[in-house]
Amino acid sequence: MASEPADATDPALEGVRPGQPTPGAVRRFGPGADEGLAELGLAGPDGGDLGGAGLSGAGLGGAGRRQRHELWMRRALQVAVTGPAPARADASADGVARVGAAADAARPGEVADDVPVGAVVYGPDGTELAAGRNERELTGDPTAHAEVLALRRAAERLGRWRLDDCTLVVTLEPCTMCAGAIVLARVAAVVFGAWEPKTGAAGSLWDVLRDRRLNHRPEVYGGVLEAENSAVLRAFFR
Repeated sequence: MASEPADATDPALEGVRPGQPTPGAVRRFGPGADEGLAELGLAGPDGGDLGGAGLSGAGLGGAGRRQRHELWMRRALQVAVTGPAPARADASADGVARVGAAADAARPGEVADDVPVGAVVYGPDGTELAAGRNERELTGDPTAHAEVLALRRAAERLGRWRLDDCTLVVTLEPCTMCAGAIVLARVAAVVFGAWEPKTGAAGSLWDVLRDRRLNHRPEVYGGVLEAENSAVLRAFFR
């Protein structure tokens, strides 16, 4: 049996057996080494932006994309702290600044006893389709991670399981379960905040999202508002 070719994004894959997850590398951005670093907004051979696909407003430069990602991440932070209530009119402006203060005051049990992770799914035009917060303790469901709940609700709203033109924004690096769900849902882009060295599957422990052996690989943007997201988690566990 012929050996499986090594993944161009990770030389460590030369020794990986078929069926094994992809070893990750912390802070490795973008869909793949030979496809450009999406986080940096590098131009492709044709002069186009290598990281713009799947995001609202195709062709955004690095600065515009980063601003949008930070704006969306603040909404996800709001969901993590207060739950997936509809965004207020000021949630995309000065109002999001209050999320940090709310996080400082947040304590375990204020929104159930679940780890405060929030996820939001956005459509191609930037419309918020669905949001989710961890509900494992609240519901007793081991699969009720924020990402899974947001994906389910977005699919229900759209009436289809394919979310191939959508962006998922989540405050913590997805685990292997959530990364698998993201791939199966054909999500176009993933934006996450804090890195998770213990269970992360988007570049830390594994890199499921960019495994070339799968039939779909979303663009990945990590470390967006990392300090703010980490602060929310530290406040919960202290």
